[in-house]
Amino acid sequence: MYIRQLFQSSHLQWAWRAAFLEHIQGRHQRARRWAHSGGGTYKAVIFDMGGVLIPSPGRVAAEWELQNHILPGTIQKAWILGGENGPWIKFMRGAITTEDFLQEFGRLCSEISKTSVPVGSFLSLLTSEQVAKQFPVMTDAITQIRAKGLRTAVLSNNFYLPNGKSFLPLDRKQFDVVVESCLEGVCKPDPRIYRLCLERLGLQPSESIFLDDLGPNLKAAASLGIHTIQVNDPETAIKELEALLGFILRMVIPNTCPVRKTVEIPRDSLEKYLKDLLGTQSTGPLELLQFEQGQSNPTYYVRLANHQLVLRRKSPETLVPSTHALEREFRVIGIPFYLMEYCPGLIYRDPSLPGLELSQRQAIYTAMNRVLCKIHSVDLKAVGLQDYGKHGDYISHQVQTWIKQYRVSETRTIPAMERLIQWLPCHLPRQQKMTVVHGDFRLDNLVFHPEKAEVLAVLHWEFSTVGDPLVDVACSCLAHYLPSSSPTSLLRGLSDCDFTQLGIPTAEEYLRMYCLHSEIPLPENWNFYMAFSFFRMAAVVQGIYKHSLTEQASSAATKQNEKLIEYMSNLAWDFAVKEGFRVFKEMPATKPPMRI
Repeated sequence: MYIRQLFQSSHLQWAWRAAFLEHIQGRHQRARRWAHSGGGTYKAVIFDMGGVLIPSPGRVAAEWELQNHILPGTIQKAWILGGENGPWIKFMRGAITTEDFLQEFGRLCSEISKTSVPVGSFLSLLTSEQVAKQFPVMTDAITQIRAKGLRTAVLSNNFYLPNGKSFLPLDRKQFDVVVESCLEGVCKPDPRIYRLCLERLGLQPSESIFLDDLGPNLKAAASLGIHTIQVNDPETAIKELEALLGFILRMVIPNTCPVRKTVEIPRDSLEKYLKDLLGTQSTGPLELLQFEQGQSNPTYYVRLANHQLVLRRKSPETLVPSTHALEREFRVIGIPFYLMEYCPGLIYRDPSLPGLELSQRQAIYTAMNRVLCKIHSVDLKAVGLQDYGKHGDYISHQVQTWIKQYRVSETRTIPAMERLIQWLPCHLPRQQKMTVVHGDFRLDNLVFHPEKAEVLAVLHWEFSTVGDPLVDVACSCLAHYLPSSSPTSLLRGLSDCDFTQLGIPTAEEYLRMYCLHSEIPLPENWNFYMAFSFFRMAAVVQGIYKHSLTEQASSAATKQNEKLIEYMSNLAWDFAVKEGFRVFKEMPATKPPMRI
């Protein structure tokens, strides 16, 4: 952790100084290990604190000096001066009080920088809750290590706080053994403190792995036969530790993969932006993964310090102009930049909900229905969305928009689509209600609680606007008319399933449930909404298909056969025909004209 223990000869002291300077200059190089003899099965992992579990004091010092216009390197030079009799080492051994340390250390820093240095301010920052936070990747690793039955320990050069307690901003329950220099009166790299840790663990040196950020500490541990890993950044060190232990230590984020080269984003710029936005100190590298879904607008998992976020951006080449309006989504979320808190939970990709019991399936679809009712009951004025989207003639506008989008991406003539393009504008329903419309409300756009039928989050708001809520209800029923054998999750359905046996409501039951909860009558022209929804989905799939032909698509799943579009357009036309028959049957009977 901190800077360090004396060496009894001036030769060794200067050697240590050289090693320390080499460490500072090479902090961002890959992690490296000191060689040692021995081996075998590991039974414990020993962690240093600063620079391993929490931010390095050296980095904190450098940033503090920059912010306070102090000569760079002042704090680090003062750490070294005085050897074992210097204020820093005595402070680490618990040999002097905080008050005496601040006085002596402040004097050294002022002499080095030739100006007054408020070292109390630095110590306050170093020990603040804002800075002294454990790296999430290390927390995950410790959890996995203990779950595998291995022991854990923290071996830290630390000090007493003014309140008389030692500085250990960690959950002690994470560790079987805690060894602190200020309590023991000895600091790393003195071999005695390593032996003390091993003795309390009840292990031999070869049975443990030690992680530290400073070479001299690692060298001392390796000389005893302990396997060592030098930590230059936590992520790299954990990867090396995984290789040694033979199992995964990092938390796995479902449905993610490494960021594809075609949609990479500048990490440095993003990290700087997030730190400015969140007020997060330098607490380790940015973690960035890409979600497998979200082909039109690439979506990323972002982790920085204790913040887990989801970032959604426009594709380098927009699929079809204005269909996936990213700006709309952040308006609903309420953040001017499309950045959301990551919500862990379950996303059900298969609408048949395999592996669940009948009662659980019923509860999932009921929860889905209820949350849609809640969305549609939002008071537009109360939440500041009274001017969101175009008011009036919503269905007419949607029909014309998707006709245009289909024409832009059209690759061949599909008879059913041509009939729908003629039929839809002539059979527009009269809108009864104006609400927030999600625009793509499906089961796989919901995040559920992992232990109960509760919707935690609704995803993918880029189609959202203000309009006719029945469009959302129809969209959520699309799966009921699609086969379960579809090669793509976009079209996976329930049409060949036994709804009663599964415990899933039919489309008619789902619609009645919605109308009951929303206290509205059943719509007479329901077939129109289904026809429009399938027409729109066919237009979306057509856009994805054309996108794949130009080799812009980010997933092989988008390279579908053209028959998929034709299949959906035929379903849409079937509903249009049903609506036509309904209208025809409701027409008043007329007497045939008399023949002359």
